[in-house]
Amino acid sequence: MANSSNNNGSSFFFLLKDFPGLETAHCWTAIPVCCIYVLSFLGNITIMYIVKTVPSLHTPMYLFLSMLSMADLGLSVSTLPSMAAVYLLGQRKVNAAVCFTQLFFIHTFAVIESAVLLAMAFDRCVAIRKPLHYATILTARRIGIIGMAIVIRSVGLHLPLPVLLGRLQFHSVNFLAHSYCVHPDVLRLATSSTRVNSGLGLFVVLSTLGMDVVLILLSYVLILKTVLSIASNAERLKAFNTCISHICAVLLFYTPTVSLSMIHRFGKKNLPAQLYMVLSYLHFLMPPMLNPIVYSVKTKEIRVRVLKMLHPKTLLW
Repeated sequence: MANSSNNNGSSFFFLLKDFPGLETAHCWTAIPVCCIYVLSFLGNITIMYIVKTVPSLHTPMYLFLSMLSMADLGLSVSTLPSMAAVYLLGQRKVNAAVCFTQLFFIHTFAVIESAVLLAMAFDRCVAIRKPLHYATILTARRIGIIGMAIVIRSVGLHLPLPVLLGRLQFHSVNFLAHSYCVHPDVLRLATSSTRVNSGLGLFVVLSTLGMDVVLILLSYVLILKTVLSIASNAERLKAFNTCISHICAVLLFYTPTVSLSMIHRFGKKNLPAQLYMVLSYLHFLMPPMLNPIVYSVKTKEIRVRVLKMLHPKTLLW
């Protein structure tokens, strides 16, 4: 198949992939996909609404939770167009410019979420190690600065990706391995040298997700050290219990990513395609849906407000 020059982005396009083995069952696969997105939107909007409208929740912990919901919502909105096209309309063809734009937003919001999880780990670390100085360290102004730094870092690092991809050459028709566009998937289809793109992609991953997960682990080492130094078992359990929801959110976000990375490097090449697709979906689709549920179940203040919204006559304990 002839190569196309990228001076004209309309001269080549990408074909998204259905779930392997279920290509003809769109009416059935569309149901869980729609449920995931509906739950993601409702859950994250509810969290953001509760934090915004309840003055007593205008504290660092809940402000960071609101940021996490914003990141989850952005991630859902980024993957929705192509997922809806594939599973609701059976439309797999996507223009190159649209594909590059989507991968920019997907990776940007994924890195924003990673950075927010790091900020939440820092919040828990300060709350447990320096409880008397918590309010003076994490002021509203500093939280705002942290939020701006997270967005600037994520957007700044990913802006070059679509630009550099636009300089590469591709076949006229390119078959992707997912139902949405992600950078490694698009990059492997290029027919020209990808050294610069690969180097930048590796740098971005190491300086964001890689650094974030190391700093999160370091935060929990410090938290664990402080918690174990508490004499009372009850106080020790109470302190650690404030981290459970965040630990669940970290595991939901990073476990599929680490699993995919391990499979790519050490797994057998004959592993079923469904496994790669499922892990990819777990990484991009599950956290936005499950994070609001986890925080609603494990955080009393959020749980009470959600119950109050569902049952207005419920008393706030």
